[in-house]
Amino acid sequence: MPGIIVVGSQWGDEGKGKVVDVFSAQADFVVRYQGGANAGHTLVVNGVKTVLHLVPSGILHPKTVCIIAAGVVLDIEEVTSEINALKEAGLIQNPEQLRISDSATVLLTYHRKIDQAREKALGHEKIGTTGRGIGPAYEDRAARQAILFGDLFDPATLKEKLTASLKEKNFLLESYYKTEPVAVEPLYKRLLQLADELAPYRCKDASTMIHRALKSGKKVLFEGAQGTMLDLLHGTYPYVTSSSTLSGSACVGSGIGPNSVQKIIGITKAYTTRVGSGPFPTELEGDLGERIRKEGAEFGATTGRPRRCGWLDLVAMKYAIRVNGITNLALMKLDVLSGHDKIEVCTAYRLDGQEIKDLPTSSAELSRIEPIYKSLAGWSEDITQVRSIQDLPQAARDYVQFIATELATPIDVVSVGPGREQTLWIKPLFN
Repeated sequence: MPGIIVVGSQWGDEGKGKVVDVFSAQADFVVRYQGGANAGHTLVVNGVKTVLHLVPSGILHPKTVCIIAAGVVLDIEEVTSEINALKEAGLIQNPEQLRISDSATVLLTYHRKIDQAREKALGHEKIGTTGRGIGPAYEDRAARQAILFGDLFDPATLKEKLTASLKEKNFLLESYYKTEPVAVEPLYKRLLQLADELAPYRCKDASTMIHRALKSGKKVLFEGAQGTMLDLLHGTYPYVTSSSTLSGSACVGSGIGPNSVQKIIGITKAYTTRVGSGPFPTELEGDLGERIRKEGAEFGATTGRPRRCGWLDLVAMKYAIRVNGITNLALMKLDVLSGHDKIEVCTAYRLDGQEIKDLPTSSAELSRIEPIYKSLAGWSEDITQVRSIQDLPQAARDYVQFIATELATPIDVVSVGPGREQTLWIKPLFN
């Protein structure tokens, strides 16, 4: 079955939105399988920037069907606002372009309030969340207390579940966090309004829809949010997101079997960034890190927060390849490294005096890591106008080849700018 998973192989912000937008020209379906509105995917088409948080990045292709699957926590206000903006821009002309699973968890006002109050209470120990309510929404799902998208279309069930949920949530907000409660009736009425607006996009059984598409030979892309190192189980815990960001969650979140997948494409920048707190072995502080941040426009699409920047970490990349089963790579933002006399690449770590080549599973150990670098020649040319891999400067081609060789994983595509046309194909997407 021709299913392809696109997964972030670093700490998120790798350029998955652009990759999925470019790939969607060849795809019939794009499925968003996990995460919430804490993810921001930035697309640039004909110089126009579109930032998406919940709607899949394939929405800019009118013949591509986009699905928000059960594994997503759906900020109901955000997705409505996003859809309306896309409609006003003429990018959604038919409701059939976007389907929302009845089984997706609905994220509500009180999830955001709890998230923000919790971070404030943690003070210097805060995780660095976006305050969008993602964690509390996933907590409700695990506790079997979640309101699902399908519940919005059953007023009696919605009222009952909302009332029950707010008894606990308001006690927590008022008694523990000393903040204002959320009233049931205004929220209930607002949800009924939003349900009317979103009804055209409802999909009662997204899993069956995806399965039938795959079985009939349709080309399906699975799009995740964040990156490998933010995975709840296998990332730099506790400085992680609240869902599984690995490729395996594409199957779980979408309701399909792993034998539906043909290829797993890992997205990586030509360097490394991360947002929020937590260990970052190759972080560059000072002028060099600031230079990469400025030239790469490394500011969060969701929050505007400056991203921490550093050299490419091949030890972490090998870990990402292993835990995701990555078969191919897409290398993003190669153009940002233009103008550096030399480029460093982390090929091993030193921990407590010993050289290691495997990523430690403990954040405490990872915070004590000293990266071991290999220096490669840089290049001075502007490569943003290059349209063929063969036309890159020799040093840039050597850098790409070095990464592919060290990781023993083919690089299928290289990005030299934010636009669709700034994409260099080495191998075709679908076999």
